[in-house]
Amino acid sequence: QVQLVESGGGSVQAGGSLRLSCAASGRTFTTYHMGWFRQSPGKEREFVGATSSRGAVTTYADSVKGRFTISRDNIKNTVTLQMSNLKPEDTAVYYCAATYRDNPGRWPGAFNYWGQGTQVTVSS
Repeated sequence: QVQLVESGGGSVQAGGSLRLSCAASGRTFTTYHMGWFRQSPGKEREFVGATSSRGAVTTYADSVKGRFTISRDNIKNTVTLQMSNLKPEDTAVYYCAATYRDNPGRWPGAFNYWGQGTQVTVSS
């Protein structure tokens, strides 16, 4: 089992940047695919991006590609989401998630463990 704690959310103007971090407990961090999702009021939770267990493969939603970068540190048991050129439509609660499945895809249901979420607000 793994516990996830996000940090780094906040408010920023459009065009700005934020960096979210997710700290994971447990000794088996390297066996988990890690993902980032977001959810805004009245909408379903949506995929932002994910990285494979060793960080060799990273995928992104089209809406964030070229603006967001995911990286992981398997020694510190952390995964980060660097967000640049933020837009008001990026406003949401952002969640870190982990799964032991291979090739989990973009479906939230494929992820077994979730953080508590951190709010990101982008003003125009």
